[in-house]
Amino acid sequence: MHGRGQGPENAGMPRVRPTILPGRAHPLGARPLAGGVSFSVYSRHAERIDLLLYEHADSALPARTIALDPAAHRTGNYWHAFVRGIGAGQVYAYRAHGPFEPARGQRFDPHKVLLDPYGRAVAVPSDWRREAGSGGAANDAFACKSVVTDDQAYDWQGDRPLRRPFAQTLIYEMHVRGFTQHGSSGVPAPRRGCYAGVVDKIPYLLDLGVTAVELMPVFQYDPADAPPGRRNYWGYAPISFFAPHAGYAASAAGGLAVLDEFRDMVRALHQAGLEVILDVVFNHTAEGDERGPTFGLRGLDNATYYQLDGDGRYANHSGCGNTLNANHAVVRRLIMDSLRYWVNVMHVDGFRFDLASILSRDEYGRPVLNPPVLWDIETDPALAGTKLIAEAWDAAGLYQVGQFFGERWKEWNGRFRDDVRAFVRGDAGVVPRLADRLMGSPDLYGARPREPAQSINFVTSHDGFTLEDLVSYDRKHNEANGEGNRDGSDDNRSWNCGVEGPTEDALVQTLRRRQVKNLLAINLLSLGTPMLLMGDEMRRSQRGNNNAYCQDNEISWLDWTLLERHAEIHRFVRGLVAIRNLRESVRNDHRLTLAELIERVNVQLHGVRLGAPDKAEHSRSLAITATSLAGDLLMHFALNAWWEPLDFELPALPPQAAGGWLRIIDTGREAPHDLSDLGHAEGVIGSAHRVEARSVVALFAPLRRGA
Repeated sequence: MHGRGQGPENAGMPRVRPTILPGRAHPLGARPLAGGVSFSVYSRHAERIDLLLYEHADSALPARTIALDPAAHRTGNYWHAFVRGIGAGQVYAYRAHGPFEPARGQRFDPHKVLLDPYGRAVAVPSDWRREAGSGGAANDAFACKSVVTDDQAYDWQGDRPLRRPFAQTLIYEMHVRGFTQHGSSGVPAPRRGCYAGVVDKIPYLLDLGVTAVELMPVFQYDPADAPPGRRNYWGYAPISFFAPHAGYAASAAGGLAVLDEFRDMVRALHQAGLEVILDVVFNHTAEGDERGPTFGLRGLDNATYYQLDGDGRYANHSGCGNTLNANHAVVRRLIMDSLRYWVNVMHVDGFRFDLASILSRDEYGRPVLNPPVLWDIETDPALAGTKLIAEAWDAAGLYQVGQFFGERWKEWNGRFRDDVRAFVRGDAGVVPRLADRLMGSPDLYGARPREPAQSINFVTSHDGFTLEDLVSYDRKHNEANGEGNRDGSDDNRSWNCGVEGPTEDALVQTLRRRQVKNLLAINLLSLGTPMLLMGDEMRRSQRGNNNAYCQDNEISWLDWTLLERHAEIHRFVRGLVAIRNLRESVRNDHRLTLAELIERVNVQLHGVRLGAPDKAEHSRSLAITATSLAGDLLMHFALNAWWEPLDFELPALPPQAAGGWLRIIDTGREAPHDLSDLGHAEGVIGSAHRVEARSVVALFAPLRRGA
């Protein structure tokens, strides 16, 4: 991020001394109008607001300080002005004057430069310093500042969000920088690790078969919100809810150029048929607790924007030091305006809400049944066609998987992750829960009229082990984070297959490869919306680190040499995607509820014996038979997490079967016999089929319609 945004943001602007007019409260933020710019910012408790105009991001002093007179420039709790002679590209910020009384929730500091909460671009000084936001000294030269933008100044060339149904969606969770930053990516240096680098890799994404990229946070964030000597890599430390992160721009110009690069990426992804989902953080900010810096919200109106206890201390339901007061009317408006902006102006297709359960809490932190902000998001017509995905828990113990608010929200299914991991590891007593996970989790979603794609199925995500590490480590190895290996979850449900970490043992390597395939097959072929973690398709490792939030290095970056080294797994994933698309339900199951689909496709559960699922505590085997929604394909899946082979009885084929059972997947066989398409699959003979130890088998039988 350092070094971005240097140089005059308003280069070429005429140097006309501005004329100040009262302006008006609406719209919030900075909007260029005929002859100048309208500014408006909210602060209920400030005694005075100064509007600061700068020559560029590195300015040590403002070129003009405009003291907003409450008599002329305040309407209600909104401070506003119209400044003639400036336009898009103008760098600006605020200072807020008022009481510093933490026990009463007020933390005004007139020395601190404050970002506009509605600022749509951020100018980052070359010598940006997080610590300059604390203490009593002025921080103009070291503080981020806002930039006036023009929403209409981009040619979208007819682009529109794609509106793909969830039933046809396969999500690829990725990090903009980590995707192409590694020297092996083949992306030219200026574009590497940037929005532009994502564009260069669109052919790869299309070949893999995904339909949507879910970008880890791209709101402007604080990279110094990390342990000493490290950088915040993930981006869950926002300082703006409108501005795209300048550190992901290839251009050093910063400001307006960042917006264009982001929009270029979105437009190119849409032209390729790929949707863009943003991982958004509306639960906390990088200002942290009372020891943290002041960037914007704290300095403008601390008591409005954050949840505070009776002594003015910050509630910490996020685990990051503070909690956004999301159900306050002003904060609700901020969230809604941000979402509308990213949809209407930046053309994104949807959002994944980090720690979404925090949005269910009132200003005192209590969970409520009908949270106003979630109602707003659910019913807003501007968001009616967007994808809404909830991480339905928070860091303070509120867990709402299967019970999250509303009708439109899909959920990251943490139960799916945990139960699939446990089964493949070989845990006892998981089989009944696994059956539900394979069928779209009817135990969680069947009671309400939910579509089969309600569950976002994932085995790995950015938070936790990668798929490779899940089969290579029994415990986390987060020493590189500098926190004594205390950070990160201890509940990984992983298994190292006999050796901790890398090994040359051929038997262990074979077992790990099989376990990776098992996890991928279950994830991609279960009912629900599947999500893949960046690099799992080529066995990316984080060396056992399950909390790599501060590892902006090769621990986190995608090493593209793995694509050749693990071509077998990459081929397997591409094949799984093709097999998934054979199911007619993938194209049409959004027309039915989950319960209706399960009934229509005639799901039957088995154990090694037909019609007799083994629910005993020691069982580690399960089989499922179902018919495609179109009635043209009979499918039989057999899963064996036991450490010895098992013989599974096969269902008798109906008269309309075009032939016998065809073996499509068998993770117990070596490549290329582990996966075949229908046209090249081998037939299966007999009334039973042997499934090797720790293996997944899928058998398909084409059916003649109307026979």
